[in-house]
Amino acid sequence: MGAMAKPTVEERWERMLTGNVPRLHKMRRMWGALPSPPRCKLCNAPFRGPGGVLMRAIAYGPSPLNRRLCKWCIRAVHKHPGGAEVEISVLFADVRGSTAIAERILPEEFSRLMARFYGAAARVIDEWDGIVDKFVGDGAVALFIPGFAGSDHAADAIAAARGILEQTGNDGPEPWISVGAAVHTGRSFVGSVGEGDARDFTALSDTVKYGRAADAPRRGG
Repeated sequence: MGAMAKPTVEERWERMLTGNVPRLHKMRRMWGALPSPPRCKLCNAPFRGPGGVLMRAIAYGPSPLNRRLCKWCIRAVHKHPGGAEVEISVLFADVRGSTAIAERILPEEFSRLMARFYGAAARVIDEWDGIVDKFVGDGAVALFIPGFAGSDHAADAIAAARGILEQTGNDGPEPWISVGAAVHTGRSFVGSVGEGDARDFTALSDTVKYGRAADAPRRGG
């Protein structure tokens, strides 16, 4: 009886991205028992609190190349470059009228305002098990991947979009900053993209591109 074929790099990535890796589940449960968030989006290692101190001592602290992942996971990503095409949900949130706002206030005030928006968005995205893919200018892009957000990734992305609107006051008549949000679900290539120090964990597809375009004219979730 022949030996089972070794899974390809793409098959390994697909299993990880869809949550079909028992070893990763065990690791996420183990690290999840230690306080406290934020955490590595792959292995769930804590970055703060007593657990964060322990993780840094064993080289699981935040990676300087990607603060959403720990150093151990970044090394693993670099060791096994590639990815797989899976269904994900992508959240887009951006500040409405940011150019006009920047023209009305001092640069330092605008910088603090945007930092407050980024912080609010990141906290909500983390709460709903999303991954902040990038902050671009006046906007945020987040990925909700089945392996981390679960099979209800679309519902989680929508909940996160609503949460961002609530945290910025856009659920009422007087937001402290005007924000629009949109969610797009579809298949995307997710994995390790780039070379050397420029390698990153991200998503590439029309789901990301068209979702961003769809967000532009709309306000609300």
